[in-house]
Amino acid sequence: MQPSAFFLVKRARLSNCFLRWHSFSALLKNLFWVCVLGFISTYAQAQEIEARAYSNAPIGMSFITGGIAQAKSGSYTLTTEAVSVTHVIDVAGQSGRLTLVLPYAELSGTGNISGQTINASAEGLSDPLIKASVNLYGAPALSLNDFKNYQQDLIIGVSLAASIPWGKYNNNQIVNVGGNRSVIQPGVGASQAIGPWRLELAGMASIYTSNTSYMGSNTLSQNPVYSTESHIIYYFPNTSWISGDATYFFGGQKFINGFPAGSAQENWRFGSTFSYPINQHNSIRLTGSTGVYSNTNTSYNAVGVSWQYRWD
Repeated sequence: MQPSAFFLVKRARLSNCFLRWHSFSALLKNLFWVCVLGFISTYAQAQEIEARAYSNAPIGMSFITGGIAQAKSGSYTLTTEAVSVTHVIDVAGQSGRLTLVLPYAELSGTGNISGQTINASAEGLSDPLIKASVNLYGAPALSLNDFKNYQQDLIIGVSLAASIPWGKYNNNQIVNVGGNRSVIQPGVGASQAIGPWRLELAGMASIYTSNTSYMGSNTLSQNPVYSTESHIIYYFPNTSWISGDATYFFGGQKFINGFPAGSAQENWRFGSTFSYPINQHNSIRLTGSTGVYSNTNTSYNAVGVSWQYRWD
């Protein structure tokens, strides 16, 4: 007996549903690697522990910084070389900063899931970052000569950063050094001076646009990540300083084509930063941080070194 047309249509529809579900299941497995590898690439940049983000400096001063940082999670390693330029400006009588960051990254490693070996390798320009910060209170716009008499008390400031999706991206790869989406980061912070000590507290939200070319033509979207960080900084008489840093961030639930995938992040990180002046214009900075808690086992360790040159 020949099957009816209705039966053939029904079987075809069931077959298509199975294929779509199989494809979606594969995407969910791939998302595991997005969580592990994308975490140390995207989040390492988005959730960088940054001491002295809200501080005062003479108007017209500029900084250029070159550095290298390495983050490790399991057998995966992300190495990033970056150059940044910052210029201090006068904003309604208070100091502000404009910053441009140009990163280049290499990611490599091997993992295993469901008996399948996954090799990850990507290299190229990462997404550039632009940032504007304005001190609202306690950081008056001063010339270099006037700044010599400045004594910090309480500084309160706000910032807005955004990544530009110009990084290298291949929609056939699970992991890339470019995100093919933007991250917008509004922030607020305060810094209180107590003798040679500085106590800092800041908060930030990382808001993600959608990647509409994830693993082909799928759409990867993500809820915002919310973070708070604190720093205890001590200044030595020679203007070198050292800080103890801590940050907590949560959120970031991911979706593929509107379906929840993975789980939201919750992470604690601790670290330290040491800055030493070589001379009036040059300084070197060492940084290190480690993950102490992650609800998704995506903690990573990071170290970095950078050289900064400033001019008036």
